[in-house]
Amino acid sequence: MLTKKAFDLKKIQRGNKALEVDKNLVEPLAKGYLERMSLDEKIEQLHGSKNSGDMGTEKGLYWSGENVEQGIPPLKMVDGPRGLRSGLATAFPVPMARGASFDPALEKRVGMAIGAEVAAVGGNVLLAPTINLLRHPGWGRAQETYSEDPFHMGLMGLAFVCGAQNFVLASPKHFALNNLEITRFEVSAEIEERALHEVYLPHFRRSILEGGAASIMSAYNKVNGTYCGENHYLLEKILRADWGFEGFVESDWLLGTRSTAPAINSGMDIEMPAAYWFKKEKIKDSIAKGEILPEIVDRNVLRVLRQKIAFGLDSEVEISKERIECKEHRSLAQEVAEKSFVLLKNEGVLPLKRAEKIALIGKLAATENLGDRGSSMVRSSNISTPLNALENWNGASVTYFEDPPARQLLQGFDVAVVVAGYTYQDEGEYIPTLDKESSGTDLARGGDRISLRLPIDQEELIGTVSSRANKTVVLLETGSSVNVSSWIDSIHSLLVVWYPGCEGGKAIARTLFGEVNPSGRLPVLFPKSDQQLGEWDVNAITLKHGLFHGYRYLDRNKEKPLFPFGFGLSYTEFVVRNVCINRKEGSFSVMVAVENVGKVDGECVLQLYVSCLDSEVERAEKELKGFGRLSLAVNEEMSLEFEVPDTDLCFYNPEEGWVLESCLYRFSLGFSSEDLPSSQTWFFDGVSWTNKG
Repeated sequence: MLTKKAFDLKKIQRGNKALEVDKNLVEPLAKGYLERMSLDEKIEQLHGSKNSGDMGTEKGLYWSGENVEQGIPPLKMVDGPRGLRSGLATAFPVPMARGASFDPALEKRVGMAIGAEVAAVGGNVLLAPTINLLRHPGWGRAQETYSEDPFHMGLMGLAFVCGAQNFVLASPKHFALNNLEITRFEVSAEIEERALHEVYLPHFRRSILEGGAASIMSAYNKVNGTYCGENHYLLEKILRADWGFEGFVESDWLLGTRSTAPAINSGMDIEMPAAYWFKKEKIKDSIAKGEILPEIVDRNVLRVLRQKIAFGLDSEVEISKERIECKEHRSLAQEVAEKSFVLLKNEGVLPLKRAEKIALIGKLAATENLGDRGSSMVRSSNISTPLNALENWNGASVTYFEDPPARQLLQGFDVAVVVAGYTYQDEGEYIPTLDKESSGTDLARGGDRISLRLPIDQEELIGTVSSRANKTVVLLETGSSVNVSSWIDSIHSLLVVWYPGCEGGKAIARTLFGEVNPSGRLPVLFPKSDQQLGEWDVNAITLKHGLFHGYRYLDRNKEKPLFPFGFGLSYTEFVVRNVCINRKEGSFSVMVAVENVGKVDGECVLQLYVSCLDSEVERAEKELKGFGRLSLAVNEEMSLEFEVPDTDLCFYNPEEGWVLESCLYRFSLGFSSEDLPSSQTWFFDGVSWTNKG
């Protein structure tokens, strides 16, 4: 029987320039530059400069630190998380959709494609991925991130970083605890050390230690009362002293820097998009007053120079502009969309049959709905909508209605397909100076969702159609989870398609007609009600962060979601046949055999969770510690191998650091956080492990 690794770190890391750098060559070159530079020249390395006046447009790159006389190349920064935000580019499905693929190898390919397009326009710093943990699905920028789970987030973010750094410097953001939009410029995330290290930082740590992330973008918000951009504990103690980060930190745009001396001393290296606090006069004045030591300026400048040299920015290899929106990238965007769709309900309606007469209903069916219009906005030259894809589907009988037709007319169709959900007007990055009702090419104001329910007109659309149609399928466009409780029982099938990118319509058509078997899984649970996830205040100025949110929070409260984390249906059926767990030096090897016992080929996502059954500290009931994909033909059986290092079983003790506790550990395997049919328990006595069966 064939065996596949659930996660192959070496393959993910392959081609990442940061991991191939000879530091012994870089360091003397960087110090040589530094020795030849005047103080004015050094300060020029610490802020944005050229082309930084067009905040909020798609017109170009943000430059920093060019010095022609010294031969020092500029950093040329550009967003974003779902594609190049400069001119036209391939618009990939939003990161939350890609998180639903549970496929780091696929996400590496996305990172490579976006990195190549950035390089093709002359950029060299990609301001992505967004790896802020989804504390609550109402967060306006939920679509920009991958998950509510730190382990899942860590592997997906790592994969993107490694892919992008085949071509450019990656910049994971926003460091740290950025998960509220409306008050993001002032809110203080209040958190204790254990929750900080266990829940909200592991994914950043993985991107640095295993991915060699070249830079980090700091967040607007405060952490425990101190702005992230001048938070010494975050930027110097954790990021550099504890994790060994050697890259540079750039501020988030405009309000990401709030001071001169405190920010520079605390490890903020570059103020973007232009100098205000880091103006030459202010830095020199701080030096004269003794607030900043000259060696601190040298330290920060050296961090910038190292990365410019390490990535060879003085002799960049030109990437053809023909790579932008090339056939390969658009094909990848479609593949990603097809692997991201999550089938939540299906009462025998899907896949559709070509002979069926189909009514396609709703304005969103004809809308180019790529996601929010904040800094991650991407413009593509051609966008496939559900309407144009289904109308052009061979042999399909599809009639489009913007609004629900009369009952008598609608009952003449075999099935009604409703496209419902959100747009940029309902959720997105919060930009307070902009109009929420912006036009198609402009930025939008964005913000958090107060409620997880759909807008009233969307719920009414679903209700009207489902009351008149013979069968109703809902395609749900969203950046995060939705409270579907009020209408889920009235429909026959629900397929979450997220914001599916420039080839989303084609992917939808292929999935509806069964050419693609849905294989996405929820990276965020769908609750039974808005209240089930606890208090949610979009206007909060202080926000407590603890050990529990998402599926961990519901587990702690002994509640069940409507649809759990990791859940997703298929057109076929998979069963776990056998589980074998073996102890290795410093880790566990977990082998699980899976068979496709259904009637069509398909892909499944296996998930591994670990529980600490008799812990002396408060811990989650279970935590995701592994996941992997298998593609199985009918009646085919294959094994998936997980490696679980002991470090993944530890909890964080502020006095001792990471601790492997003496207790019982249960390893559970299955298809979601609530569907774990196979388990095995091991006991650790502080020295050795024993299999308890």
